[in-house]
Amino acid sequence: MRLRSAVVVLVGIFAALLALHASVLRLPYFWDEAGYYIPAAYDFYRRGRLIPVSTLPTGHTPLLMVYLALLWKLFGFSTLVTRSGMILVAAATVFATLALGQRVTRREAAMEAALLLALSPLFFAQSSLAQLDLPAALFTTLAIYELLVGGWGGFAVAASLAVMTKETAVIFLLPAALYAWRRHEFARRRVWMSLLTPLAPLLLWTAYYHHYTGFWTGNASYLQYNLYSTLTPAHIFTGFLRRLYEILIAGFNWVLWLGAFAGIKWGRSPRDKIESDPLRGRQEGDFFFLTFSFAATSVVFHSVIGGAVLSRYLLPVFPALYLALVIWINRLPRAAARSVVVGVAVLFVAAWFINPPYPFPYEDNLAYSEFIRLHQQAARFLARQTGRPRILTAWPATDELSHPILGYINQPLRVVRIRGFSPADFQSVSPDSFDLLYLYSRQWNPPRNWLSHAPFFRRKIQKLFNYVPTVSGKNLAARYHLHRIAIFRDRGQWVKIYAK
Repeated sequence: MRLRSAVVVLVGIFAALLALHASVLRLPYFWDEAGYYIPAAYDFYRRGRLIPVSTLPTGHTPLLMVYLALLWKLFGFSTLVTRSGMILVAAATVFATLALGQRVTRREAAMEAALLLALSPLFFAQSSLAQLDLPAALFTTLAIYELLVGGWGGFAVAASLAVMTKETAVIFLLPAALYAWRRHEFARRRVWMSLLTPLAPLLLWTAYYHHYTGFWTGNASYLQYNLYSTLTPAHIFTGFLRRLYEILIAGFNWVLWLGAFAGIKWGRSPRDKIESDPLRGRQEGDFFFLTFSFAATSVVFHSVIGGAVLSRYLLPVFPALYLALVIWINRLPRAAARSVVVGVAVLFVAAWFINPPYPFPYEDNLAYSEFIRLHQQAARFLARQTGRPRILTAWPATDELSHPILGYINQPLRVVRIRGFSPADFQSVSPDSFDLLYLYSRQWNPPRNWLSHAPFFRRKIQKLFNYVPTVSGKNLAARYHLHRIAIFRDRGQWVKIYAK
């Protein structure tokens, strides 16, 4: 694709994604955005600090925060600029998927894969959120492309950018090394130098971070939550099952896999392609090797490491994975393949709004925007209260009410922090320590929660992932002599505010 055509296509993708996200562009920041990424980027924007001081440092490599600070320098600090900047990254990722697809398959199949990626609920939701996994997906996809075209120098650059966006992207070096070994290129000096290059900026960052914090990564609580507490067989096995669910089933992915299996079983043999175009057939084989070795590496790694089992951690896998599945689907007769792709696209759009009948992270679809809007309403209500009352609540609402840069308030409110909304969290809360109680739905808990029909499984999940149901508002009202003064609801999520 020529440069001029590439720019036109990229701008078109960006405009389309911007239009589809129009309703969320000015929303305040959500959960981990508010808790780390925006404060960290703001520290670099205002003070030039790579290691944040306004939030607890976690050791994440700083490329995203530098990118956001640069955008704010150019266009001003606002959620509109932030979300537009992330959508530009999403557009570049869709474009990279298209370019990768044109390298290994027909143009039409490449366009279908790029479309499905853009519409998939996880990618669509993450496209406007300032988090690390979307840009990591971009640079990892570019690294796969560079490997397939033999651009080891380009691979070194793309992989280094991926690692400096999110340090865990270093795991892609293992599939890349296996690919070089498979291609009998591992002994070449240029190849292993390219494989080692991404480690250099990561080691420099690690040394810099250790110099200023005393930790090689994270902090004491971060390491306990994300590493030490996860290294048990039960946690690893449960995490592995959840990772398989995210790849194989979540967000109607299972329909895409069914179409791919149909293509494998009943479609045209790949031998026809190899015989008609040996080079394209060999590249397709290399692509499948890279895609599924990377997917397997990511599933195993994120089953072992990480206290929070979030779907977005696997986001770098999906551009190449969707392309691989679409290639298989396109072994079917053209009309059948097109029907599968159209059907999946419709289901993906529906999944933007359909929540599963069991707990899931709000950021996996547009439920995150409903969470933000509810908290906006609650913040406006609390800001109107007279006498500067002390507000008892849990993170992230504590940060939303304390930091105007997050977009919920104009002036900080008086906040009393509590760890969570479990019965144990309230044991040490004195009635005299607060004036208002701000409760909200921290987890998705639908009325017909499937886990409620499997109490043994629910208890195991709660134990492994420290999930404790929210204490009843009525019980707290009776204990602290409170009455409810406001309630906000939206499609199963809620905020309740109580006063004495």
